Amino acid sequence: MKKVALHTLGCKLNFSETSSIGKQFLKNGFEVVDFNHEADIYVINTCTVTENAEKDCRQIVRKALRSNPDAYVLVTGCYAQLRPEEIAAIDGVDMVLGSKEKFDVFSFIENFEKKDLACIFVSPTEDLSSEFGFASSGESDNRTRAYFKIQDGCDYKCTFCTIPLARGSSRSMDPGKAVEKFAELLDAGYKEIILTGVNVGDYGKNVDMSFYKLLRKLLEVPGDYRIRISSIEPNLLTDRILELTAGSEKMAKHFHIPLQSGSPSILRLMQRRYNTADYDKLIYKANRIIPGLGIGVDVITGFPGEGEKEFTETHNFLLNLPVSYFHVFTYSERPRTKAINMPGMVDVAERRRRTNVLRILSQKKKADFYTSVLGKEVDVLFENTNNSGEMKGFSSEYVRISHPFMTEFTNKFSKFRILSSDAEHCHGEILETESITV
Repeated sequence: MKKVALHTLGCKLNFSETSSIGKQFLKNGFEVVDFNHEADIYVINTCTVTENAEKDCRQIVRKALRSNPDAYVLVTGCYAQLRPEEIAAIDGVDMVLGSKEKFDVFSFIENFEKKDLACIFVSPTEDLSSEFGFASSGESDNRTRAYFKIQDGCDYKCTFCTIPLARGSSRSMDPGKAVEKFAELLDAGYKEIILTGVNVGDYGKNVDMSFYKLLRKLLEVPGDYRIRISSIEPNLLTDRILELTAGSEKMAKHFHIPLQSGSPSILRLMQRRYNTADYDKLIYKANRIIPGLGIGVDVITGFPGEGEKEFTETHNFLLNLPVSYFHVFTYSERPRTKAINMPGMVDVAERRRRTNVLRILSQKKKADFYTSVLGKEVDVLFENTNNSGEMKGFSSEYVRISHPFMTEFTNKFSKFRILSSDAEHCHGEILETESITV
């Protein structure tokens, strides 16, 4: 039996899609092995959000060939969709498949014999379709958390972003099929379902149903589970979604809400669909409607035109915002974006310095949030893993919990009292297991 190993670069959506690719190989009689093991075929699902993601692709190809110099290497994903010729030029790559083609791998490959030149199959962006599905949250399928892709593509025109070029326009999974697949995940034993998409809050394009209404439909499915939204744009996080989250035990008390910049002028240059006043109002409203809410933030440093004044505006805006943590990205020039031709490019070393400043601030925010939950009781879902005698889990608020391993508490919702915290986890005592039911 031939062996295939898969590696994912980038977002949670990519993990879901890699799972779909893996299922194609399983159906065709292949054994899926860990990427660190020797395999006959290596599949790399790429990202193109940052320059580092593309460098990582080249490094991963080299790593695969060190494990097996004769292995067949297939590269797909957003980087493959946008610049297939660059990937085809990497030594050792045999096949490049675009965003559409990756969902039907065996239609393009007769055998997995290495070739002198890489083959490229990439459809135009306007011809893209979507494969909706799910992936387990870990390398091993521990049946605890699943990423469920319900939306793809994006109609926004942010000046720094290549995702609309790589994934096409916004489109959504049929709501009936979404409910059906959601129920199948629960039947398979998954307890937390993370709804993913390129712009998941934009769900509803081409299916005549809003994201809020889909959430209502999913919550009608009986069972013991929790729904978490992977990320949602601030202009799409409506009052109805906030109130639904506040009123349902099955909705995670956590949102990841991209900001990108706390400078009004930079937000305008980015062509974001809100301003800092809108964002500030939303964060305070969300905290008021859902007390104890965990909130993550995306932010970019070093965007063209970001001088010291604009960076200070971002720093101070985040400093005063009641949020839990940041994901900080260093701006990198992306071909075919408006931003690449904008004046006021920031020195790369200065971009990185600003990134480090905000990451330090994020650590302080996270420490403050963890301090705020000391003594509180939270609902934790422990995963079925045993790392050095510890089991890990997340609270509804996305607080990372660590506790001595106890088999009987894995893949169950447990009442947990938080007693202490460190830089990465909170610790405490399990009070009881419980079910989140209708």
